[in-house]
Amino acid sequence: MQSRLIPVGMAAAAVLWLYGSPATGADASHGADLAKRWCASCHLVESTQKQADADVPAFAAIAGISDFTPAKVAFFLLDPHPKMPNFPLSRTEAADLAAYIGSLRK
Repeated sequence: MQSRLIPVGMAAAAVLWLYGSPATGADASHGADLAKRWCASCHLVESTQKQADADVPAFAAIAGISDFTPAKVAFFLLDPHPKMPNFPLSRTEAADLAAYIGSLRK
């Protein structure tokens, strides 16, 4: 029984580490500002945007992925990837961007 509780506890700790206390939460509005500043040169970050790189997914498409969660996106953003520029995001900024992407889910 105890061996099953360890992964649950680790997952809960990771969520708290990423998002802080539940009262503070991520700021999707700040995430939208970050997306427009840093991500819009490659991704469609909002519906009114006119142009982006054709080889990268729109934020709305990312939000529509069946197993999407803001936590998965935030962890992805904190880990450098060869196809993406290496932006030095803080945990808060990654959580805010992920919250913004999540707000686009339909």
